[in-house]
Amino acid sequence: MIDAAAKARRQLTDSIDLVAEFTAGRINPDGGFRGRTHKSDLYYTVFGIETLIALGARVNRDRILGYLDGFADGKSLDLVHLACLARCRANLLWAEDAEDGLNERIAHRLEFHRCGDGGYSNSMGVKSGTAYACFLAMGAYQDLALDIPNPAGLIDCILSLQRPDGAFANDATIQTGSTPATAAAVTTLHYLNCTPPAPSVQWMLARSRAGGGFLAAPLAPIPDLLSTATAIHALSLAQTPLDTVRQPTLEFIDSLWSTEGAFAGNWLDETLDCEYTYYGLLAIGHLNGE
Repeated sequence: MIDAAAKARRQLTDSIDLVAEFTAGRINPDGGFRGRTHKSDLYYTVFGIETLIALGARVNRDRILGYLDGFADGKSLDLVHLACLARCRANLLWAEDAEDGLNERIAHRLEFHRCGDGGYSNSMGVKSGTAYACFLAMGAYQDLALDIPNPAGLIDCILSLQRPDGAFANDATIQTGSTPATAAAVTTLHYLNCTPPAPSVQWMLARSRAGGGFLAAPLAPIPDLLSTATAIHALSLAQTPLDTVRQPTLEFIDSLWSTEGAFAGNWLDETLDCEYTYYGLLAIGHLNGE
């Protein structure tokens, strides 16, 4: 994903320094990045680090590592933040610099979130996994440079979340699919060497609006950057031509641009953060980097 986001530099040109300044300004004294509050959060730290790397900007490695070291092997973390810890460390450390056995200890904690159906959930001790948690666990194992246990069970869990129209729901209790869940499922299946179902790819492509951007669901009132970026990323992995959506989507993303050096989440969003700024880069990179 960083490689794709890095291709956005071709379009940002003179705005690269502005985005880097905005992102670097989100770092707190403790070394973590803040999100929509002033508190440091591992989740937003992922996006802060990856935005700076994608831009080729300076990353205060030692300062951020000091923040990460405070979480040790992630004993106190839920699955989302455990995966973020693995991602942050992978972005900042060479393999030979990793603490002996730390990756294995983090992976051990991931398995507490394994579900009876073979998937993963942010909750522990539940029967059914979610598309988002499966995506996070798969990515965490990649970042830890370890093979994920029982990949067949993970695939079975994901495929069980597909709905008749081709979309994927995030969990078994939801009857309708969404763009972010479908993108997570398609991306995870891709990295598990399982060809994503063609109806799922077409459903996701159909969420694009003629005026630009992707909807989170068929009845969503307006497009949003999360749905747009994740759909574009998943469609690119599925080798789906993006010619029909390229220009309107770029115009939609441009409509979310702030002169502060960041992207908003949607037209009604007044709070800027590292997450949506990274999503803007990711989508632009895919659309301009083919």
